[in-house]
Amino acid sequence: MEGVKQSVINMKAFLNSQTSEAVEYDEQLVRRLIAKVTMYDDKFGVELKSGLSVDIMRNK
Repeated sequence: MEGVKQSVINMKAFLNSQTSEAVEYDEQLVRRLIAKVTMYDDKFGVELKSGLSVDIMRNK
């Protein structure tokens, strides 16, 4: 649990240090934050390096 907490703290510090709004794909940001993306028929899942994950439903 302590490792996850530190990862979230590090991610927050990194995001707070960004000087501009992301308006297009940013390779550095993606590699820093995302551990894995999983595609399904009706959704896709995104797992962050902090351990948090989210499923995003596909629009039909």
